[in-house]
Amino acid sequence: MSTLSTHVLDTSTGRPAEGLSLLLEARTTGDLFLEIARGVTNADGRVKDLSGANTKLAPGVYRLTFDTGAWFQARGQRGFYPSVQVLFEVTATDEHYHVPLLLSPFGFSTYRGS
Repeated sequence: MSTLSTHVLDTSTGRPAEGLSLLLEARTTGDLFLEIARGVTNADGRVKDLSGANTKLAPGVYRLTFDTGAWFQARGQRGFYPSVQVLFEVTATDEHYHVPLLLSPFGFSTYRGS
């Protein structure tokens, strides 16, 4: 089964977003989601194995929620987005999924990394 990592970069400073809390959830039925894991980015802005060393992702839809509002507030900044949610689908069970977030106080971008 698949593993997951993430990386957050504050593009307004060009620095990793250290200390940003995030939540990983899996969609169960309809629009209901079940919490799988929580994490906090390290000094390099990464959570290398968010799903845990013993937890692998089965095929399905997942949601990463980044607590961007609290992160900017802790730095004395005002941001426009109180959180960023990224929904993605795991289809290949033997691949690693990397979901980076490029962040600024008034914008964000994400993509499937490697």
